[in-house]
Amino acid sequence: MTDDVDDSARRDFLAAVTWTVGGAGIAAASWPFIASMNPSRDIESRVTTDVELGSIATGETKTVLWQGKPVFVFHRTEQQIARMQAAAPALDPQADGDRVVDPQWLVVVGICTHLGCVPNKNSDGWLCPCHGSVYDNSGRVLHGPAPRNLELPPYDIIAGARIRLGKA
Repeated sequence: MTDDVDDSARRDFLAAVTWTVGGAGIAAASWPFIASMNPSRDIESRVTTDVELGSIATGETKTVLWQGKPVFVFHRTEQQIARMQAAAPALDPQADGDRVVDPQWLVVVGICTHLGCVPNKNSDGWLCPCHGSVYDNSGRVLHGPAPRNLELPPYDIIAGARIRLGKA
């Protein structure tokens, strides 16, 4: 009778060891697969982009690359800010104050919402050279074929000296 108890205890111990070693083996074999799903270092480096504001004169636009897309950082004049706050665009209505963090800085993704062309800056806003969509100095579409305003990237103004595009 003691032999049966010893065999039963030994069997339970061997089963527990087998399950433990098997589980550890599965975890070790799965680790490279799970780690391969993380973004690579070059992708992580493009998550955020800092833009120094001191180099952008009033009335000028600086184009920077963020996540492979052009982003327009536009330093608006007081007259442009006043016109944009008073304007009421028709196609995709949105208040100027809802599109900016600081009224003097407009930050938009520089890709036309119609077919993905890069609009050209002019004194009244942006003109898409492909099909003629016109955007105002708040990035709002005035007339199409573009169906929506220029996209707003996530950004923060850091100490009034630079803009950080993206969220870390």
